[in-house]
Amino acid sequence: MRRALQYSLAFVGLLMVLDWGEGSLTLPRAMLWAVLGTGVLAVFLPSRVAAGDGWLAVHSLVRERRVRTDALVSMRQYGGIAEHLVLRDTYGKWLELDPRVLEANPLIWHLLDAGARRSLARGTLRHGTQVLQELTDRIDGQEARAVLTASGLL
Repeated sequence: MRRALQYSLAFVGLLMVLDWGEGSLTLPRAMLWAVLGTGVLAVFLPSRVAAGDGWLAVHSLVRERRVRTDALVSMRQYGGIAEHLVLRDTYGKWLELDPRVLEANPLIWHLLDAGARRSLARGTLRHGTQVLQELTDRIDGQEARAVLTASGLL
């Protein structure tokens, strides 16, 4: 969030300095640059992720998407430059999030993993068991390495 604010302020500041240097900075133009800076902020502002027992939510600038993790139907991971995970539940709701959020927040990962395992046990999770296993291996492996490094064993 801090970096998004820095980028937007740098963008607006640069535009205003250039406009002022040309001698064409007026109040309407300054307001236009501020609106454009707000747009840059909206583009770079990260989504907030929250989780609880049986649910996961992603709050963006405009809306909130929430799924029941204990009633998941599918977990799909799409790669490329911007890797993202798409979760769908039995109620037709879906959300999209960056897997790095799960890597950085072990508690959120644990809540998602526990809910997904309940979905798997209930038989609702039909697509994505391999994605769940890959995420488990990757995130738990990182946590194990961090523990070993902190204890001086690695």
